[in-house]
Amino acid sequence: MNYTELTVFIIYLVIMLGIGVYFFFRTKGGEKDYFLGGRQMGPWVTALSAGASDMSAWVLMGLPASIYAAGMGQTWIAIGLAAGYILSWVFMAPRLRKFSIAADDSITLPQYLTNRFLSKSKALQVICAVIFLFAYAIYAAASIKACGTLFSTVLGLDGTLAMYIAAFIIIAYTFLGGFKAVCWTDFFQGLLMLGALLIAPIFALAMLNGASGSVEFPANYWNFFSSGKADWNSFADILSGFGWGLGYFGMPHIIIRFMALRSQREVKKSAIIGITWNILILLFAVAVGSVGLMFLGDGIADSSLVFIEMVRKIFPAVISGILLSAILAAAMSTADSQLLASASAFAADVYKPILRKNAKDKEMFWVGRIVVVVVAVAAVIIAASPNSGTIMGLVGNAWGVFGAAFGPAILLSLFWKRFTFEGAVAGIVAGAAVDIMWLTIPALSGTGLYEIVPGFIAGTIAAVAVTLLGKKPGAEVEALFDRSMAVTD
Repeated sequence: MNYTELTVFIIYLVIMLGIGVYFFFRTKGGEKDYFLGGRQMGPWVTALSAGASDMSAWVLMGLPASIYAAGMGQTWIAIGLAAGYILSWVFMAPRLRKFSIAADDSITLPQYLTNRFLSKSKALQVICAVIFLFAYAIYAAASIKACGTLFSTVLGLDGTLAMYIAAFIIIAYTFLGGFKAVCWTDFFQGLLMLGALLIAPIFALAMLNGASGSVEFPANYWNFFSSGKADWNSFADILSGFGWGLGYFGMPHIIIRFMALRSQREVKKSAIIGITWNILILLFAVAVGSVGLMFLGDGIADSSLVFIEMVRKIFPAVISGILLSAILAAAMSTADSQLLASASAFAADVYKPILRKNAKDKEMFWVGRIVVVVVAVAAVIIAASPNSGTIMGLVGNAWGVFGAAFGPAILLSLFWKRFTFEGAVAGIVAGAAVDIMWLTIPALSGTGLYEIVPGFIAGTIAAVAVTLLGKKPGAEVEALFDRSMAVTD
């Protein structure tokens, strides 16, 4: 065990916990303050928090591993993610903030989708909450599992024990500080992730001294249009890579940040910061994989360790401990946002409107905290299971369900005045159902096409068809759409 790196990790975790304690005393106690930061988040914190909550440990372990092992044909996920992230900030963020305010100051996405249509039915909120709790338990499991892998690989700790420790810290600062604690920890973690990914490949290149000439790259390593598979599978990989970008239109824990900005004027500034961060993160994650092959050769048994091996070979223990904390940061910044989003979905969209209509702010405050603990415990159980699959597999499953279910409904609600409540329900159910079917039915999953693509298409078709076959929305709903466009603050 490297005790210097362990000390750095402990200091890092204490700082994250300290942020949670700080905001525990600063949070006023209302559900809007706990779940949405009172809509008082600045552009820098919002942008980096959105990015850090998106980029889990996959960006430091999974993506570099794919590039290291198979070459540039594996970059299409990064390209798809960059495209989707840019489009979500440019087109979705300005409208979603406006519409969520006009729609009775909604603080969660299910609330927004219900209020957008002035509906008294709670069906959509319940459906959304069920999907949230199920998918976020899986998603958070991936992040907690990544923490266990890091501690086990770097420090030699038991992986299961490491997962319990990481989960405790994540639960603690999310439980205590709510949305503000999550956003501020994500802000610092986003800076750490960017710094680590910038530094590692640059230093590795500087130390090569021409040694890269002795590395024999695999055939087609630099071919962006080849994944080393048959023609259809290479095409499916490219299409699936772009499909990852669709997830941003329906990812609650990311786009909720758009609703939390303190003014409409700061959306553009936040978009510039967030997009720049995202592109740099993805670009240098790809660089870690290719430079890692030059620097380390092809002798690493587990390609997911390329970033870890590179950092430990280049830097002394204190610096490597700081840089490796970026993996911890990536995992924690995603898990905390997922726990809070699932808590808000249950507390604000099921508990208050259905179970306890007269629940006060303090009661909602504590219900949300209890749900954070429950979902986190479920995530730990999933992560600790030997049959839970890979980190990348867990992320892909949850990402696909969210994107396919919510992406079409949210986009249509923002850009189509004719869209109806029934169309939104149909789109969410159809998108989620097709996504799950494509994942679980061998004849469909065997095509190699990422399930989010057919799921998103099915959700869009169902939402549009049901809307056109039904009655037009009432005059009040159309007036709300027009008022939403006029929001300026």
